[in-house]
Formats: sequence, structure tokens, C-alpha cells
Amino acid sequence: MVLGCTSDAGKSLLATALCRWFAREGVRVAPFKAQNMSNNARVVDGGEIGVAQWLQAKAAMVEPDVRMNPVLLKPEADTQSQVVVRGVVDRELTNTPWKDRHDALWTPMAESFDALRADFDVVVIEGAGSPAEINLRDQVNNRMIEYADAAGLLASDIDRGGSFAHLFGTWSLVPDATRDRLGGYILNRFRGDASLLAPGPEILTERTGMECAGVMPMLRHQLPREEGAAEHSSAPSGAPVVVMPRFPFGSNLDEFHLLSTVADIRWATTGTAFEHLDPDRDLIVLPGSKHVGADLDWMTTAGITDGVLRAVQQGVRVVGVCGGAMMLGTSIDDPLGVEGGAPSSHSGLGLLDTATVMSETRRTVSTAVDVFGGRFSGYEIRYGDMTDGAQFISEGRVTATTVHGLFEHPAFVEQLLGMQARPVLEPTFELLADAVEEHLDTRFLRSQVSARASGG
Repeated sequence: MVLGCTSDAGKSLLATALCRWFAREGVRVAPFKAQNMSNNARVVDGGEIGVAQWLQAKAAMVEPDVRMNPVLLKPEADTQSQVVVRGVVDRELTNTPWKDRHDALWTPMAESFDALRADFDVVVIEGAGSPAEINLRDQVNNRMIEYADAAGLLASDIDRGGSFAHLFGTWSLVPDATRDRLGGYILNRFRGDASLLAPGPEILTERTGMECAGVMPMLRHQLPREEGAAEHSSAPSGAPVVVMPRFPFGSNLDEFHLLSTVADIRWATTGTAFEHLDPDRDLIVLPGSKHVGADLDWMTTAGITDGVLRAVQQGVRVVGVCGGAMMLGTSIDDPLGVEGGAPSSHSGLGLLDTATVMSETRRTVSTAVDVFGGRFSGYEIRYGDMTDGAQFISEGRVTATTVHGLFEHPAFVEQLLGMQARPVLEPTFELLADAVEEHLDTRFLRSQVSARASGG
């Protein structure tokens, strides 16, 4: 089990790396995270899971399924999250106070893990946040590591500084059952000469009993960020510009990661970001949204709505994806309060003659569309139904699609921007596995797995 001293310590990256490394070793391996919180999700057989576990399954070279992330929390307001259990929205739990959910959520967590353990040789469990949050009732880290009797690896982001204190403090504060299972630690995102760390690792091992499982360097990789696409484009100089509003409730932003390798992506929080675009090569993209009405209100307040409309009038192309596609129409009505809990109605940008009505039934399906002379696979996660029912609409300079994942196809990106994109996920998985082989103590990793398999 990969645990972290803090949030964003690199747990997802390390779990992904271990999944590919174990798979290359000939081990049938599966990822697992009991509970994730993210508006980035993927459709799998049976519903949806967090994108991190979807990526880890791809790294493990197995088919993703809902057991790998049995509980997914999707923020839809500042103090409210939608609860997805075994891939399906659970409205009762969504409306249940947070502290009263624990027992109901533990059953799918434990049963999903048991099912994976029965089907695979190794399960790589990813923790959440920190196991030393002593003010919280922790099921995802402490209860799970004890239930699974898993070998624990504690990761610290050394680039932040204070790693030895983070590691020692976390080890000191966790319950005894967790401490007994923390066999090793990883210093993650290190820059420089690892020999300069001595005698820190030795002292920490002496005081805690945790072995140093390795020092992972700061890797230049192409794994999408769990909460969005690349923060900075890796496109060449002079690449086309793609402007996207940074929605407060933006969702499935990881699908634009490939786009960031060939386009200068600029996240917009004001209307001025849409000025001076080249109509012949630049593009505006309205991404998905977990709360379309709230993000529309934000766009108007920030001046982004006016900025988009002016740019389109000047000939700049705009593409809307799912929630962004709904925004391009004339109106969005939510009579049942599916989003945010209260009925609402919003005017759209009016660039397409379509209207959207939010329905009680959530659509989560894998699908494909025929556009630009090719057939492109994708997926739909939405409540809204557009009046014409089309999955893809293109009228002049305005394009709308209810299908996520089209931007992950190099041919689709090339048709939009005239730029050739190369797939990045497989090379990234291999790079991560190479890093495990080079920088982690693989003999120690094998021994930890063997010890737990034999009940040691």
C-alpha cells in the first residue's frame, strides 16, 4: 500500500509506476483505491471510477473496473460532493451527512478489495491524503491497510522540504496497526545528488524501523495530473493557442493532456484571455463541468462569456465538450435540482440552436462517433439531454459534442489543429517502470510482497 505524508506526495504516480513494474515482472496486478475525490472520472463496465485508477489499470495492462475505486466523491458545490458507489451515483448517501456515511461506505470498500485480491496476484493499494489526520475517522488508509494486512510504503515529497520530519511525524501519529505495517519509505521528487542525503535515511531507519525503499528523482513524465490536464503545455514554440476557461467545477480535464503536447493551452479566468487569437489556427475549448449552471454564472461574472462571444464573432473556432457543449446552446434547465440540489434555469451562449434539460437519470456509457472521416471512441458521463439528441454538432465555427475522450485521439487533434500528436501514455508507463527498476530497492519490494503473501 502506498501512503503519503501529505496530499500530492506522489502516491498516484508511484502506484502507477508499481503497477507497470509488477506487470513487467509477469505478475497479475490490479490497482485499488477505496475512496477517491475527483471530478475526473472514466466510464468502465458498471459505471465510473476516478481517472487515477483508470490509468493505473492501463499501466497494469488489465481492464479497468469499478472494484478498483468503489467509492468516488465528486465535488459539485463548495460544501457538497456527489457520492458514487460501485460506479453508480448513490443519492441517499449523497444527501447523508459526511460523518454518518462511514459504515455504509466500508462494505463496498472491503468487498471490492476482497474481490480483487481473489482475482489477482498483487493488489497495489493507493492511500488518500495522509494516514496521520488524527482528527478524522480514517477508513481509506488505516482501516484498509489493517484489513488488507498490506505492506506499507510511506511516500514523502522531498521537493517541499522537511521530508524526514514528515516521515517521522507520520510514523509517530498513525495507529499501531498501521505503524507495524510501514515497512519502508520513499523520498519522492528529489533533485540533485542522492548521496548528499546521508546520514538522514540511516537515522530515520534507526528510529522507526522503516527501510529506505529508494529515492525517486523528479521525473519529466507525461502522466496527466489527477485533477486536470497539464498545468503547462509541452508544445513546441509557435504552436497554435487553445484557450480554456478554468471552471470552478471543471471535470474530465485530463482528456486534454495529449492536446497539451501540440498546442499552447492557456487556462482562462478573465475575458481578456480570448483577445488577439488567430482565427486561422487558434481554438477555444469549453470543457466538461460537474455543475454547468454554476460554471455558466462564473463565466458571466468573470467576463468570459463576453470574451468568448467576441472571439467567435471575429472568426475564432469554439468546441464545447459535454457541459461545455450544453453551454453553447440557448438554455439549460434543471427542474429537478440535479445539480446543486435546487431547481435552476440558465441562458446559454446562444451559439447553437439547442436546449438542454437535466434529467434524473445519469448517462454513463462508452460510445463512438463518426466525425472528420474517422470513427473515434469515447465515453459519456452526463445528466443533461440536448434537444436534438446528437452526440456531435458542427455548424460553421462552432462545434459541440457530448462525448468525452475525442481529444485523446491523435487523428482528431490533427483534424482540429493540423498538428501531429503522438500517444504518450504507453511511453510514460514504461518510463515509470524503468524508474522503479533504477531508483527503488526492487529486492525489498519483492520481499515485502512475499512476506505478506506468506502471512509474515
